[in-house]
Amino acid sequence: MREFTALPDLALRTFGGAVIAASDESFAERENLIRPGAPAFRAHTFGPKGQVYDGWETRRRREPGHDWALIRLGLPGVIRGVVIDTAWFTGNYPPHASVEATAVDGHPTIGELEAADWVEIVPKQALKGDAEHFFEVADERRRTHVRLNMFPDGGIARLRVHGEVEPDLTPYDGLSLDLAALANGALVVGCSDEFYSSPNNAIAPGLARHQAEGWETARRRDGGNDWLLIRLAGAGVVELAEIDTTNLVHNAPGAVSISGTADGETWFELLPRTRLLPDTPHRFRIAGAPVATHVRIDVHPDGGLARVRLLGHLAAD
Repeated sequence: MREFTALPDLALRTFGGAVIAASDESFAERENLIRPGAPAFRAHTFGPKGQVYDGWETRRRREPGHDWALIRLGLPGVIRGVVIDTAWFTGNYPPHASVEATAVDGHPTIGELEAADWVEIVPKQALKGDAEHFFEVADERRRTHVRLNMFPDGGIARLRVHGEVEPDLTPYDGLSLDLAALANGALVVGCSDEFYSSPNNAIAPGLARHQAEGWETARRRDGGNDWLLIRLAGAGVVELAEIDTTNLVHNAPGAVSISGTADGETWFELLPRTRLLPDTPHRFRIAGAPVATHVRIDVHPDGGLARVRLLGHLAAD
């Protein structure tokens, strides 16, 4: 495990990522590369294409060249590390792989992406079968797409592209937005507990389909309470807080309170301690709040949140 894996997976399907093209997917579909969760495997499950794999697998190449997959990042940003996982591929994994990246905003076609300026962020590396491979990336530029190359062919279960989100917020000029959204550049920078799941789940795109897609803490026995510290997408004014406990039926917090700061030292109340119900989306209007750069969500005493949304406006500057 590497430190960069604590950062969001910019390519994750549930974050809006997509495998938009591949040289070949004869044995297993390219879309599996960016699915959430660990790759699964059931021995002796054969379909029309052979053993069923939870990954991307190409045919046996009989001509020069190599196979590749083109991925649109769901969350554009600065890539800090890549994980290439060959889980369950033992006699059919590629001996080598590399990763390239580019930045093309808007909605480019495959042809436009092929003509883009690609930069190698992970040079050609040796791979092992049924193993995770961690590669740190030294590239400070914002990226929107990556290309996974494997030499010459074979199967890769997952590609994880961890980094710092850097969205284009210009479409929101003059409009309200979710200041706490991971997709808008917010990040959980502090957390009391993440026993069951990552705190960044609470600000992830979309709705949580089950408990594991939210944030859930262990049971507290010390009389304290759990909390999240969120660095907002930018300095802004919070006007509406959405606290969602959907799917948390017997492990939702009993109450929530919210505070903000603009300097990390002086804190002000955004929402006083307020009762929460299980399995319920809650919405609370916040009036007259000062500009904040960070917001702390306190849950009392413990439990889980499916999602946190802090709607408001970016500060004028």
